[in-house]
Amino acid sequence: MPDSGLTRRVYQYFFRGLIAALPLGLTVYLLYVFLSWSEAQAMRVIRPFVGEFYVPGLGLMLGVVGIFLLGVLVSQRWVGRLLALVELPFTNLPVVRSIYSSFKSFADYFSPQAHSQTAGQTVVILRIPGQPMELVGLVTRQSVGGLPDGFLQGDRVAVYLPMGYMIGGYTLFVPREWVQPIAMSVEEAMRASLFAWMSAPPGGSSGNGQR
Repeated sequence: MPDSGLTRRVYQYFFRGLIAALPLGLTVYLLYVFLSWSEAQAMRVIRPFVGEFYVPGLGLMLGVVGIFLLGVLVSQRWVGRLLALVELPFTNLPVVRSIYSSFKSFADYFSPQAHSQTAGQTVVILRIPGQPMELVGLVTRQSVGGLPDGFLQGDRVAVYLPMGYMIGGYTLFVPREWVQPIAMSVEEAMRASLFAWMSAPPGGSSGNGQR
């Protein structure tokens, strides 16, 4: 019979190596796929004009220029209105709407406008009186002033509670004394929420099987 402790350690080391290599491998693979695709598209577009003359890396340059030009284009007001019409099928179909909205929210979060909007946000721990639990969220509104009639008045703040894998979230309006700021940036909180606050054990080891 094989030693169960040795088998457990083998599994632990294997999966630790897999977890360490997987992010790097996926990143390199996606970059390779993007570069290969952009190179192929560049050859297809440019070759009729330049013949056999081709400089490696021209596809990447073409892709960067194309993305830049797309950014300039979508910054125009009339193009924004056109895109809103194109998005209608994606924002109205039940299942497609959820998937598209999640990806769009995730992409919008990394836009320059999102960073300027999140500059005043605060990461807080929300503690509901009488409940032995803590919720991590973002204070997105410091008062209820200016909201439509029907909201409870008083010293209340809006706390956004993101859900794992950017599939949505909840906004709660709670008394200010229920929240406590923590020393964490908005980017760190959103990154942690993206993967449901999963993390490696302290010191990178699980404690089991360690001698």
